[in-house]
Amino acid sequence: MEFISPTVIIILGCVAVLFFLQWKNLRRPPCIRGWIPWIGAGFEFGKTPLEFIEKARIKYGPVFTVIVMGTRMTFVTEEEGINVFLKSKEINFELAVQNPVYHTASIAKNIFLKLHEKLYITVKGKMGIFNLYKFTGQLTEELQEQLQNLGTHGTTDLNKFMRHLLYPVTVNILFKKGLFPTDERKIREFHQHFQAYDEGFEYGSQLPECLLRNWSKSKKWLLALFEKNIPDIKTHKSAKENYPTVMQAVLDLLEMEANEQKSPNYGLLLLWASLSNTVPVAFWTFAFVLSHPNIHRTIMEGISSVFGTAGKDKIKVSEDDLKKLPLIKWCILETIRLRAPGVIARKVLKPVKILDYTVPSGDLLMLSPFWLHRNPKYFPEPDLFKPERWKEANLEKHAFLDCFMAFGSGKYQCPGRWLALLEIQICIILIFYYYDCSLLDPLPKQYPHVMKYTTWSYSSGRQEESEIIQRALPVRWSGTYIWP
Repeated sequence: MEFISPTVIIILGCVAVLFFLQWKNLRRPPCIRGWIPWIGAGFEFGKTPLEFIEKARIKYGPVFTVIVMGTRMTFVTEEEGINVFLKSKEINFELAVQNPVYHTASIAKNIFLKLHEKLYITVKGKMGIFNLYKFTGQLTEELQEQLQNLGTHGTTDLNKFMRHLLYPVTVNILFKKGLFPTDERKIREFHQHFQAYDEGFEYGSQLPECLLRNWSKSKKWLLALFEKNIPDIKTHKSAKENYPTVMQAVLDLLEMEANEQKSPNYGLLLLWASLSNTVPVAFWTFAFVLSHPNIHRTIMEGISSVFGTAGKDKIKVSEDDLKKLPLIKWCILETIRLRAPGVIARKVLKPVKILDYTVPSGDLLMLSPFWLHRNPKYFPEPDLFKPERWKEANLEKHAFLDCFMAFGSGKYQCPGRWLALLEIQICIILIFYYYDCSLLDPLPKQYPHVMKYTTWSYSSGRQEESEIIQRALPVRWSGTYIWP
């Protein structure tokens, strides 16, 4: 009788295992690995992410994997993977964002996982739909205070225009009145550091700080700002209102959880989530409205019918006033649809099936609102700015159009979405009420290769913009309004 030697058995076993693994891998989505270990396709992907995604989608189909900085990202670019992304219990939001949270705000992973749900509920409660009435008067007053600095006419870059209006308003309302500086030098310093932090956020979320000297410097400056002001924020009491600010509610929770030492870090996280989203949406909304004369005229007529002609008295904006001007909210939501983030992410806990592929555990599952919002099945004439399509949404019951994903989805949708919409609505009303505005350059087109990218946002979907485009879009304003 002949016997097979143990060595041959081992070799045959190894070959069998290799064939099995190869067969198993064939069931995974197509993978773009790049040429450099760990970095993978990071350089090519980082230069033009949405263009990269589009080319990969054409070549490999609606589901494919990209290796970037040691991370496997499996993209779902069309409706085939939506149900898995939205409904599967095998994918997780918190585990997808814990690393970026650690890199960008220096919040340890264990602390983030322990506190995230409680903090989310706290922030959502403070900025939820049923508490918006508490902010309407504050927003109107703060915006009018900032508008006083404009004078009666001027010309500037629209992005700068929006930053100078909304930075102080947002900071003073979410943290405490007077936190935003009033000294010109300190204002410039704040703008410089926040913009540096914001523009480098994508890289900071994935790369070591030692490789990002300027970004790290601005991050430390912002953390020091909160470290200095946290005691005042905790004890601040509004002269007119007796309820705490959003940041005060966060501080109360951190104190109960014995994590007060992380207060500046969560302050930085809240600051970035609010400013980096609201400003670009306001920018693009104004740009779209001013580029469509019929829409602009209809909005101006609506504002005049509700508030009359601009005079020497400041106006008050109420919830009833906002309900009479639905076109403004439609314009904001249509802008968000067209300027949605490139992707939002979840982490795969256990293998999930999408089409004929199995996405392995450990992958980041990436859904692309950018492409989803351009699917004519859900949004007819998807590349056109058509705010009237939002007439079909049940906004009175706080529901958006089907497959609108800009605020994320599921359990952890953006907790500040309703407050952000309210702030931009009031901003539009006040500027158009007091001033005649016009763009000096035509509205630039948006192309995938100029869009920035992030794998994570605390608000589940950051509104991205191209700084290059925005600097090229000046706006002129003029008005006969004389401030008292």
